[in-house]
Amino acid sequence: MEKHADLGKLLLDTLGRSFALRKKELGADARLSKKGMAFETEVYTIGEIGQLCILRMRAMLGLMRMETAVVSVTGRDLPLFNVDWVLAMGKETLMAELYDTQLSPCSQEALDAFQKLKDRDADLPAPEAKPHWYDPILYPCSYCKTGKGLTERFNAASRAYVEEFVTQLAAAPACDPREKGQKVRAFAETLFSQGGPAVDAFTGLFGREVARRMILDHMYGASQDADQEK
Repeated sequence: MEKHADLGKLLLDTLGRSFALRKKELGADARLSKKGMAFETEVYTIGEIGQLCILRMRAMLGLMRMETAVVSVTGRDLPLFNVDWVLAMGKETLMAELYDTQLSPCSQEALDAFQKLKDRDADLPAPEAKPHWYDPILYPCSYCKTGKGLTERFNAASRAYVEEFVTQLAAAPACDPREKGQKVRAFAETLFSQGGPAVDAFTGLFGREVARRMILDHMYGASQDADQEK
């Protein structure tokens, strides 16, 4: 039986073929744990154009696991890209989400490339849809499927989405990083202020200051301090 392919390693290997990656020092934030939940975070700069965040969580003695990888690009005009994998009680969920944080509209050709990948798994079940604040900027070609015994297909889907995104990233036009960074920051700040199950749980464990730093700085590179470092 095929094992789950680590999303962080997948992003590092794929991005590393086209871009120079440099790991950032996160201090105590790199490893956080409380009440049986452990979080490990890594952040890498992607050349001079953005950053990659890899977040791994384990709980319930490993019966619940989560991996999140965020590619936040400010030097190229592409969508914000999140890939999430969750394992809970034997059921896996995979999400590959593209958010409209661009300065210019995404080309239909680029969106169609992702839609073709999504269509490959049209037969797989999706979680029950619930309204979210980000629905208006979430591209329909994003992927969200769930079920048991789907590891092999989820590995293939995550590889395909990551490879397509990195291919488009390598060819994407440059843009004003300050202006693009403002749109990424708006997304991250809204995510923090609106909350949600994951954000609320993390905030409850570690407090608003740590949660804000994790979301704005580490995950999206969108804090004022992070912006000044670029």
